[in-house]
Amino acid sequence: MRTLALLGTSLLALQQAAASALTTTVTAHEKSCFYANVDKLGEKIGFYFAVQSGGSFDIDWVVTDPKDMIIIEGQRERQGDYIFTGNLVGEYSFCFSNDMSSFSEKLIDFDIMVESEPRPVAPARPTSLVEQTSSLEESIYKLSGSLSSIQRTQRYFKTRDTRNRSTVHSTSWRILLFSLGESALMVGMSFLQVFIVRQFFSGSTSRRHRV
Repeated sequence: MRTLALLGTSLLALQQAAASALTTTVTAHEKSCFYANVDKLGEKIGFYFAVQSGGSFDIDWVVTDPKDMIIIEGQRERQGDYIFTGNLVGEYSFCFSNDMSSFSEKLIDFDIMVESEPRPVAPARPTSLVEQTSSLEESIYKLSGSLSSIQRTQRYFKTRDTRNRSTVHSTSWRILLFSLGESALMVGMSFLQVFIVRQFFSGSTSRRHRV
């Protein structure tokens, strides 16, 4: 029972995280900001984003601390995955800017995570029980790390799939427009040729009548 209680405590410690998985659309010349609150010094802050559609799949972004000081930023990036430590208590801002686009809007998937991982200190118990509990905790942390790695891999493949679909859709649409334009041009040239030939023969007939 004690082992189960410690295992439950470890699971609760791992769950001391606040995360949000969101999707947003940033129109041309728009700046969109989101915020996360840090309650304790030294908390880990995770920030992930990926541009799913729009333009060249790039976006400008910046992360600032509660004193409006820039922590990290990037320009014309397609995706990013960053983890940093919150050295100040307060509200951190995560902003996306689409000033570089004249008309295209960007669809962005992103996650903001604020996490603290204080490991519980086990009370004095027989050595074998403490070692068993420690091994269970280590296994739980390893599983948590493996799950995070799987999530990042899934995000990567999801982003690639979305971008490839968008590229295929855009290419097929351009091919359709080009085919329609080429067909219209051929029909127009045919009518023009018929008109020129009719004008030529009508002109020849008029000259013969005059003679």
